[in-house]
Amino acid sequence: MPTLDANYWDERYKNKETGWDIGSVSDPLKEYIDQLTDKNIRILIPGGGNSYEALYLIEKGFTDVTVVDISKEVCDKLISSNTQAIEKGLKVVNANFLEFTGSFDLILEQTFFCALDPSLRQDYALKMKTLLAPKGKLVGVLFNTDFPGGPPFGGHQSEYQALFTRFFMFVEIAPCYNSIKPRMGREVFVKIC
Repeated sequence: MPTLDANYWDERYKNKETGWDIGSVSDPLKEYIDQLTDKNIRILIPGGGNSYEALYLIEKGFTDVTVVDISKEVCDKLISSNTQAIEKGLKVVNANFLEFTGSFDLILEQTFFCALDPSLRQDYALKMKTLLAPKGKLVGVLFNTDFPGGPPFGGHQSEYQALFTRFFMFVEIAPCYNSIKPRMGREVFVKIC
């Protein structure tokens, strides 16, 4: 397995080896975002990549959106090609998520969890707990299938349930009913607080 460090992800973006990138906001997250009414909540998108969800949030009038990604390549591209979004409150941070600090009301997960080496899943859950403000929520999409080799690394609903209930009081995980066609039946939607 390759070392999943900044160089690895920079090379993937440079070589356009981004098969996970659907090219737009994912339907499950778009539908969730469309229900949010408080435009001033502090939102984090870890492993944001091309950040379609972040750009959609800014377009919808949200004023405090942060994307963190380990790839300098994708962060630089996001900053240089979205100056209006930056002016309207989009923050782009080039950092290792597990070393990132802050406090957020909402963290949006778009299969970033499945890009991490599975040995880091407990660290991910602990980091989420430290980043969420009181009454904050972790909401998003995880793969519910196996991927030999990875990344992405697969997993299943029961495994996620067992992991997150160790750290959070409320964990709701259900199959996505509105995934894009190639992922239909292979994703779950999570709400954790």
